Amino acid sequence: MIVVFDLLIHLFALFFAYLIRFDLKADFSLIATEWAILSKSLWYFIVVKLLVFAFFQIHQGLVRYTSTGDFKRILVAEISASLLFVVGSYVRYHQLDGVYLFPNSVLLMELIFSSAFIIAGRFVVKLLYLEYTRDKGKEEAILIFGAGVSGQLTKRLIEKDTANLQHIIGFIDDEASLQGKRIEGTRVYPLSNLAQLKSKHQISTLIIAVQNIERGKLKELTELALDLGIQIKRVPEARTWVNGSFEMSSLKKIDINSLLGRAVISVENPKLAAHFLNKTILVTGAAGSIGSGLAAALLQQKISKLILLDQAESALFDLEQRFQKTETTVQIEYVIGDICDAQRMERLFDLYRPQVVFHAAAYKHVPLMEANPAEAIRNNVGGTKLIAELAAKFKADQFIMISTDKAVNPTNVMGASKRIAEMLVTELNTDQHTAYITTRFGNVLGSNGSVIPIFEKQIAEGGPITLTDEHITRFFMTIPEACQLVLEAATMGNGGEIFVFDMGAPVKILDLAKKMIQLSGLRPYTDIDIKITGLRPGEKRYEEVLANSENTIPTYHPQILIAKTRPIASAQNQSIQQLLATAASQENEASVSIMKELVPEYISNNSLFQKLDK
Repeated sequence: MIVVFDLLIHLFALFFAYLIRFDLKADFSLIATEWAILSKSLWYFIVVKLLVFAFFQIHQGLVRYTSTGDFKRILVAEISASLLFVVGSYVRYHQLDGVYLFPNSVLLMELIFSSAFIIAGRFVVKLLYLEYTRDKGKEEAILIFGAGVSGQLTKRLIEKDTANLQHIIGFIDDEASLQGKRIEGTRVYPLSNLAQLKSKHQISTLIIAVQNIERGKLKELTELALDLGIQIKRVPEARTWVNGSFEMSSLKKIDINSLLGRAVISVENPKLAAHFLNKTILVTGAAGSIGSGLAAALLQQKISKLILLDQAESALFDLEQRFQKTETTVQIEYVIGDICDAQRMERLFDLYRPQVVFHAAAYKHVPLMEANPAEAIRNNVGGTKLIAELAAKFKADQFIMISTDKAVNPTNVMGASKRIAEMLVTELNTDQHTAYITTRFGNVLGSNGSVIPIFEKQIAEGGPITLTDEHITRFFMTIPEACQLVLEAATMGNGGEIFVFDMGAPVKILDLAKKMIQLSGLRPYTDIDIKITGLRPGEKRYEEVLANSENTIPTYHPQILIAKTRPIASAQNQSIQQLLATAASQENEASVSIMKELVPEYISNNSLFQKLDK
């Protein structure tokens, strides 16, 4: 059918060319004369067109999927056929009856008309097919931010997908020279028109199609879109397009990590690689969020051996499976063990002799530790003490402890246990070969048990989101940021320091919950409810990074500071020993009472242990 259709188009183009040549006017005698010439050439015309189109495989493709590549082949085929007509005319004129196959003017016009009609015919068939197969449901009006290459690719992708119900209203772009212009038939608007476009066209989605967009601009766009009730998505990274994997499903929601409200913390220290070169490194709590992040960051350095220690068998197995897919020359050892098991830990140190120890193992969930203070002390204080002392015994160069902002003016058992661990580590730094360093930071986005995964699960289940207090705020950083800063602290630390990180302004958790709901394309309190449940035992409304009695000194990195803390008294060492002995006997109330003596600023909040406060 297509072959016949194309042949009829060619015959029509030839006929039309003759009409144009005679100015659409011809008497019967002129027609008879021209037909006498043309009738002997017509068979040649048909054969050449069929053979040339067969040679260029014009009829091998599906018309409804015709592309620009097909249009180019059609044009080349038409030109080739015209050249063959010229050759045929030359042969007939000089070798046969002295008459050309077709007048030259007719050949030129036939080339133009045939090319135009064939291409237009395919274009019309493709449009009709797309319109016929398109879902006839209500279309979703969308805008694309960025009128560059990726924006244009996104537009074509959406228009090509007949199953989607999206209609592109226009591009949004900051480039003044593009505003008001049309790109591929689609108008470019300034960002200031977003609210007007939303009102006029009921815009539902804004797709960000700019690669490597600045965090500040991304935050501005996201908050503006969310305030207007517009869902916002991003195109994938450009490198994924090379493999042809850029599909509608590749468009992703904005990651809440992008909305921290501050610039990304970055570290570019040329001494970092040299510091860890050929070192044997132990990471405790390696299967946790920070531990696994540290392990991944260390694999990017040229270390010799990496020992990953955790008591969580399944989580450590998952980490092993993950790293088996990573190309690395580093020897990795996976060790199951409890940091409180003295015999097991001493054998581990004796076997591997780590030169650097990153101590990330800890119990961290505030309400659970409030209900199990003896275990918090046994693990967070006793376990830290054991690992730190073994680092000195086996002459490790460094011991880096991961602490928390909950250790500052603690209101719960977990925070107080981490503050006592900090005191232990700082005290051990004196007269030792090992340099003891502490790093202290706030909540880590996406870490195990953190608020982000909990909110995501609650949204997926249809809500409600549960929030302990509408005024509660927290400091946040991402796992890569936290791990990079820990490595940087290890590089710049001489021993005895408590490094604290500038994490910007605290984030209101209620605002975070609302943004997460909106980023999911839903409405707070309408589609997903937010319920206030009350503060949990030991929980703070506001957290700090530095205690009132502390001050800081700057470092070369503007977002890394060193906290100066009061020295530990010798009597406190005895109190810590007493604390561990009391916790070993599972005497919870007595253990907490000793903790409050060791950490005078520890004032319980919403807890059974408030009665022990003086």
